[in-house]
Amino acid sequence: MKFLFYLLSLLLVVPATAQKREFSDQYRIDRRVQLDTRREGDSLRIYLRFPNGAAIRRGQPMHVMAWPTYDARRPLWTDTVRHFARRIRPDGTAARVEFCLPIAKLTSGTALSMACAPAAEAATGDAVWLSLTTAQLSRPYVLTDTLGTPLLRRSVRAGEAFYVDRYGQDLPVLVRRYAAPFVAALPPHADPARQSSAPPTLSVSDSLAFPAGLPVSLPEAGVYTVRLAGEKGLMGVLVTDENYPELSTADELIQPLVYLTTSAERKKLYDAPNPKRAVDQFWLNAAAGQQAIARQAIRTYYGRVKAANELFAAHKAGWMTDRGMLYIAVGPPDAVYRTAQEERWVYHGTDNGASATYTFRSKPSTFAPEHYDLVRRPEYERLWYAAVEQWRKATTTALGR
Repeated sequence: MKFLFYLLSLLLVVPATAQKREFSDQYRIDRRVQLDTRREGDSLRIYLRFPNGAAIRRGQPMHVMAWPTYDARRPLWTDTVRHFARRIRPDGTAARVEFCLPIAKLTSGTALSMACAPAAEAATGDAVWLSLTTAQLSRPYVLTDTLGTPLLRRSVRAGEAFYVDRYGQDLPVLVRRYAAPFVAALPPHADPARQSSAPPTLSVSDSLAFPAGLPVSLPEAGVYTVRLAGEKGLMGVLVTDENYPELSTADELIQPLVYLTTSAERKKLYDAPNPKRAVDQFWLNAAAGQQAIARQAIRTYYGRVKAANELFAAHKAGWMTDRGMLYIAVGPPDAVYRTAQEERWVYHGTDNGASATYTFRSKPSTFAPEHYDLVRRPEYERLWYAAVEQWRKATTTALGR
């Protein structure tokens, strides 16, 4: 009888979704919730950082739901976090929360949704979503800063000190750097055979070891794996330049223009006596000499590059990935639909007025557990060049996106 009452209450609280669950809010940088996990004995600790701390101080409980798939209509189970208000820690205007879930309730291949809101909202794409993997359910450590605060990212800056904070006894940290000649994504209509890709296995270019309990610092940008001595599991870590996700040097400003320019145009920018001034002139020319429009184009383009770096960093900088490329050139998607294997980005009307749907297929690896490849199609060519032309005329703006 008690079980039947539970099922009835679940049906009343979490109605079946009549429409497909939509996830575009996951790619709104001002709403992005960072997260990470650590296995602790028979529990999985979940770390969350909400960009707007005030949003989780409204007396609502933290609802947690488990789903068999992203598009499932009903959860496998639902729960609330006990004493949630006590777990909130201010972080400037943001707020951090951590709590544990019993491993016995968690299964690889399922997805968790979490929201400090009414239960029905926890079932929507606006909630925080976490796809559970075997590696995630077993990894007994998390990356933290030197004060012990979880980084909640798989990237660190060159020279940035961090800890590999293990649950239980500290162990030596073993690090390997790999030769990974990754390049920027090709346009959506390009022949996939043209895309330079990494070999099935990457060669090790350097190895480092750090004593147990001491901070780790990696002086050179590149792709690394981190492993604790005596454990099999690896974590891929991207080491970036010190200003990442911002761009500051002339080379950094020129590189993302690969989506808008020819190789000859980029060479001219690199070879200019003052490359930074040459980049400004590129945008001023695009704006037909109108400085206000040129400044707006620069803010919009490089703002999207920065956002792509934060959202899509994987085995290479976020702006170089397939999702980053589309995010920069076309903008944040109007709608996102997910399954276990793919994401579909829908644009109801791009900057040139056309509608389109792009499909990304999941291609996870040790280096990039959240990596997706775009399914390229010839019919995207007209849309792509229309978007590029808008940028080259400086008529693309951030308004509405």
